[in-house]
Amino acid sequence: MKMSIGQTIEIVYQAKSGEITQRKIEVNGIKGGHIRATCLTTGAPRVFLTDNILAWRLIKRGVVA
Repeated sequence: MKMSIGQTIEIVYQAKSGEITQRKIEVNGIKGGHIRATCLTTGAPRVFLTDNILAWRLIKRGVVA
């Protein structure tokens, strides 16, 4: 499955510091190894490096996971 703009996904992400986090995001853009997204926990815009995403899955809208 391919990630695309407008999807709500859950990611496992490793920061530059080595910290691993899990978060739900809404994908706003994908370009050049970067994903622009809105973090659904904080409502803040974020940029994620695709190489640092360890795992992801699609979250179906309207379903609490």
